[in-house]
Amino acid sequence: MGNSKKSVSFVIPCLNEHRTLAGVLTKIKEVCLAEFEGRRTEVIVCDNGSTDNSVEIAQKHGAKVVHCAEKGYGAALLCGIENATSEIVVFADADNTYDFLETPLLVRELEKGFDLVIGSRLEGDIHPGAMPFLHRHLGTPMLNFFINLLYARGVNKITDCNSGFRCFKRDSFLSWGVKSKGMEFASEMLVKALKSNARISRVPISLYPDSGERTPHLKRWRDGTRHMLQIFLDSPKFFFITGLAVFFIGWLVLITGLCFGPISIGAASIFGLHSMMFGLLGSFFGIIIWAVGLFLAVKIETDIKTYRYLINLPEGSLFWSSVILILVSVALFLAIVIYWVLQGFHFIAIEKETLVVVAFASNGMLLVFDVVTAHLLKRF
Repeated sequence: MGNSKKSVSFVIPCLNEHRTLAGVLTKIKEVCLAEFEGRRTEVIVCDNGSTDNSVEIAQKHGAKVVHCAEKGYGAALLCGIENATSEIVVFADADNTYDFLETPLLVRELEKGFDLVIGSRLEGDIHPGAMPFLHRHLGTPMLNFFINLLYARGVNKITDCNSGFRCFKRDSFLSWGVKSKGMEFASEMLVKALKSNARISRVPISLYPDSGERTPHLKRWRDGTRHMLQIFLDSPKFFFITGLAVFFIGWLVLITGLCFGPISIGAASIFGLHSMMFGLLGSFFGIIIWAVGLFLAVKIETDIKTYRYLINLPEGSLFWSSVILILVSVALFLAIVIYWVLQGFHFIAIEKETLVVVAFASNGMLLVFDVVTAHLLKRF
């Protein structure tokens, strides 16, 4: 019975929401009276620099107003959550697109033993005009896919990563270490929760159209890119696996072309010189992708032994390994040039061999530069 009486804080980020804020606060008051009687409740409006009368409206309706000087959706929410004093926190926007009358659905689900409950718009009732086509059918599903692929581990599947209506245990949230200040806060919260093995659930909710009179705070392409960067930030393993896959496919094409090509299949001819050029490009891109994971591993904890070994390589070993790889690469380039000189600078029919030598030598030098760069980043 005690669990059902946990206190609830409503956190509302606010930036010039005078048209809708009063309606939102009225709904919260109705919910508290009808559903949360016997609980301690509080409403925190985190003002993010409003220049209208949003603050006065919040105070008039009995909300606790805290001021967040740092701009950004995430900054406002972090400020509000830090100032919350309840065991359970519910947040949603002040624009009345989410229905606070549905709050009990999220709270009841949370109290079944979850750390976080997400209001899923995609599984609920999206009213006409409430969600742009690209957001509904491309942006949010794509972000859902990558979060689930990289972090869900077959459980806790996310169906609406961009939902701004969430309910969670305050202590659990603080343990996740969410730091994002912008719209990408929504993605980081899920990634950190999943990495912490938090118990996550969802309930269908309604979404209503935004007021056409206000300037949207969301910048589609900028914020979408920020979400993607935030999602990949915590997954060096994705770049490690993807980079190695691309690298080995590139070298498979090179070796097959060198040893067996070209191979005729009907009217097509594959694994010739042109195929090998694409293999060369593949080896480059593979190392570049792999190196992104290496650079990320400098800044965050990773269980990838290869990355940890290279990052912690003693400086003496780093120096001599780099010198040896560079010398071998230069020697291979020189071998081709010397052979050409010995042939009197005439045409030499070793195009495939030259491509393989160039690939091996350039890959080696690129690897040296990547590892040295990782050691430079380690010192920041």
